Amino acid sequence: MTATLIENARLIDPEAGTDAPGWLLIRAGRIAAVGREEAPPGAEERIDARGRCLAPGIVDWGVKIGEPGERHKESFRSAGRAAAAGGVTTLVTRPDTAPPLDNPEALEFVRRRAAEAAEVRIHPMAALTKGCAGAEMTEIGFLMDAGAVAFTDAFRVTADARVLSRALAYARGLGALVVAHPQEPGLSRGAAATSGKFATLKGLPAVSPMAERMGIDRDIALVEMTGAAVHFDQITTARALPPLERAKRNGFDVTAGVSVHHLTLNELDVADYRTFFKLTPPLRAEEDRAAVVEALRSGLIDVLCSMHTPQDEESKRLPFEEAAAGAVGLETLLPAALRLYHAGALDLPALFRAMALNPARRLGLEAGTLGEGAPADLVLFDPDAPFVLDRWKMQSKSKNTPFDGARLQGRVRGTWVGGRRVHGDA
Repeated sequence: MTATLIENARLIDPEAGTDAPGWLLIRAGRIAAVGREEAPPGAEERIDARGRCLAPGIVDWGVKIGEPGERHKESFRSAGRAAAAGGVTTLVTRPDTAPPLDNPEALEFVRRRAAEAAEVRIHPMAALTKGCAGAEMTEIGFLMDAGAVAFTDAFRVTADARVLSRALAYARGLGALVVAHPQEPGLSRGAAATSGKFATLKGLPAVSPMAERMGIDRDIALVEMTGAAVHFDQITTARALPPLERAKRNGFDVTAGVSVHHLTLNELDVADYRTFFKLTPPLRAEEDRAAVVEALRSGLIDVLCSMHTPQDEESKRLPFEEAAAGAVGLETLLPAALRLYHAGALDLPALFRAMALNPARRLGLEAGTLGEGAPADLVLFDPDAPFVLDRWKMQSKSKNTPFDGARLQGRVRGTWVGGRRVHGDA
């Protein structure tokens, strides 16, 4: 039984909240021991981390993969390579494919393809309603049996409150987690920017931040009515934070996430109609961005993710209003998140609590920790290594990143999944 010892590391433990020097021993695909004193002898493979950070592999929640239907945008193979290069060891994928993942057969196809093609772990979410159309709920029980870890219609909000309430009640009875996108669909339809002076000057169709507030208010009311467990995929405005705080204080089973793009960019980054910055929801004002960073720091927002949404060149080379929304993020999630660390907004244990521990716990996955006996899903990275991002060197099939040409800090030097190295050689 081969043992691998990673020594002279800076261990980032989100569970203990510590950032300290030490070593970690891998045996049979799991973490066999962790320590801070002298490393034990006898390991067949010894890796000198050279003082770099060793943390649990990232659990990225809300990843879009183009299989089935849009394989030219992203395949399981390319997404797996991109994830490994970015220190992401677990992908939690969205069901808004073509066709949507709304039946056990489609889910079985995804699980089989993922196992064949990707070097990282992949857990699919299934559609909450058939075709993600918001009219008739899916067979949640059968989909859970087929391996669905949560249920969502992604960015397509169920406008009919009766349909959503029935789905939530059914999910509660089965112990299923529902992922909601908090937006008022009528107000947000066709919007390309957040309402305000910038959108007016640019002449862009815009949506008020109140659309997010109205969406979360309605969904929390339905949570109160049904007792369901709900995760809000993206909270991006200051106005949505008070109802989230009240729901948690009242003991409702709710959590929330935010994308790294909404934490590190604002509406002014759109500049002269740069379509790589067109996202769902649209980028917000700086005041909203700062409020959401503070909510992540305090723990009000639980999860930080990439919301990886690949789009081809033809979809982005259009006028801003007509261009497809979304950005890739598997390879940029960590270095972009490290902007918050370098700015002093969050420490590394807090970042990995949001990127690894909290999503794993919420989804019931065995991941996100450096505890003994846990799977050896790990990322070794240098948080201070500078580089300029070149989108053409990325592993994703699609290259639609807003960070193209940006100066970033934080390079992944090694990624392990189940104790097997899937990226890096130093």
